[in-house]
Amino acid sequence: MHDTDDALFRVVHGVAGRFAGQPVPVVMEALLRHLPQTSGVEAADIRKIAEEISVGRDPSGL
Repeated sequence: MHDTDDALFRVVHGVAGRFAGQPVPVVMEALLRHLPQTSGVEAADIRKIAEEISVGRDPSGL
C-alpha cells in the first residue's frame, strides 16, 4: 500500500509541476493519463486534485 501511495503522490506532484495554471479539463486528462489504472482514485477526487493544480497549488504534499 505504501508503494502505491508513494506512486500516486509522485504522479500528482509531476502533473502539478507541468500543468499548474492550466484549465481543469487539461489537468484532469493529464492525471487520468498518468495515474495507474489500479490507483483506486475516484473521478470526483481526480477533479478536486485537478482544480487545485489548475489554480497553481501542488496537492501532493511533496
